[in-house]
Amino acid sequence: MKIHDRIHRFIKIAVLIFTPLVATSLNAQEIKFESIVLPLYDKGAIKKLDAAESTVRLKPMGETLIFNVSEPTLEVFHPAPDKASGTAVIIAPGGGFVALAYEQGGTAIAKRLAKAGVTAVMLKYRTIKSSGDPMQIPDVHQAEMEMLLARVKTGNPVDVPVFAGEPLALEDGKRAMEMVREHASDWGIDSDKIGMLGLSAGAFIAIDLAVGQDQFRPNFIGLLYGGLRGPVPIDAPPAFIAAAADDELLPTDSVSIFSSWRAVGAPAELHVYEKGGHGFDIRVKGTTSDEWFNQFIKWMKARKLL
Repeated sequence: MKIHDRIHRFIKIAVLIFTPLVATSLNAQEIKFESIVLPLYDKGAIKKLDAAESTVRLKPMGETLIFNVSEPTLEVFHPAPDKASGTAVIIAPGGGFVALAYEQGGTAIAKRLAKAGVTAVMLKYRTIKSSGDPMQIPDVHQAEMEMLLARVKTGNPVDVPVFAGEPLALEDGKRAMEMVREHASDWGIDSDKIGMLGLSAGAFIAIDLAVGQDQFRPNFIGLLYGGLRGPVPIDAPPAFIAAAADDELLPTDSVSIFSSWRAVGAPAELHVYEKGGHGFDIRVKGTTSDEWFNQFIKWMKARKLL
């Protein structure tokens, strides 16, 4: 298969349109939670894109894609007071830094976490400029996709190069950690129990923070089909890692993350499902990857986070 044909095939992956035909709606299980939305920065503090933010609703998938984000926010879902655990999880959704898969890869997970007693915080981070059409990938991201597909074949480069939209998104991740810690007392959060759960592009944000500067480091992380760059510090936070063996973009990266964590003695747990692709979110796909959320909750309970 020619590379441009493979790129066309994976356009839906690049913008996190992952749902297979067997996927089912979660409407019957929809969880109602009130949320509050807070700006990540003061007005005028950061430069805006010269394109308006837009959303695309994918009704059959129950997904909402957000494009051209230049005013990042935190959306906070508080648990019921009698269930609050004091633990917080910042959720960084995927989308290739082109769009954000904000619902099934975001708020639906946040509501499930809040039901389990977690203060769930949705990070709407900045993206690169795009047309706002899910089927039209910016040239810079198409080149990134070509690189990922070639890397699967050759194994080079070993580390995934930084994506075009990643630096600003990482700054938003740092600010999110600061804000949640600043509000910990007000929100009933233990400042030593603030984690981050990242999916795909969001997993790169989470792992960048986990191996980066101490002041922005989460206390624990969940990584769904992400990748690792650079050395892992010996005091790296505990990591829950999940991926699928049939991931066509990052097929072995999660195993590498686990091995790197264990090589320095940092705690880590790895789940590699036979099927699930790149990737799986909270929707039911009929594969064993459907169990990732329950296993993440069990992992948090085992670590006394819940």
